Amino acid sequence: MNREFSLAVHSLLFLDTKPERYARSTEIASSAQAHPVQVRRVLSVLRDCGYVESKEGIGGGFSLIGDPCRINLWDIYQITAEGTLQFKKTEESVSYSLYSSTNTLLSIILIDAEEHLGDFLKNYTIADLSDLLDKSR
Repeated sequence: MNREFSLAVHSLLFLDTKPERYARSTEIASSAQAHPVQVRRVLSVLRDCGYVESKEGIGGGFSLIGDPCRINLWDIYQITAEGTLQFKKTEESVSYSLYSSTNTLLSIILIDAEEHLGDFLKNYTIADLSDLLDKSR
């Protein structure tokens, strides 16, 4: 999994625990043990997709908008990590049919794997993860 997906889920969970106020990116970054710039970048994507809102100035920051029961992990994966499992093609300097065929087969298999991952991630929402966190405390 890539870091953006993890940070996005963490940020949404963090914001879900603070519904009464806006949270600063530095606060979320500290909680995620990440750099605030990374967190702001991910939060900007989440804002552009309508999952969070931002407010500048004193008392500003980021806030979750919408129902956490409607934010599933597949939606977040698609905007932050889609294609992560897919085979990364490189320049083929050697014209070797086994090499080329292997790359094609891996691409097909990994695309299928990502589709199965999507089916699985659709079963979990931010609210589900919040509930699991509450039970683990």
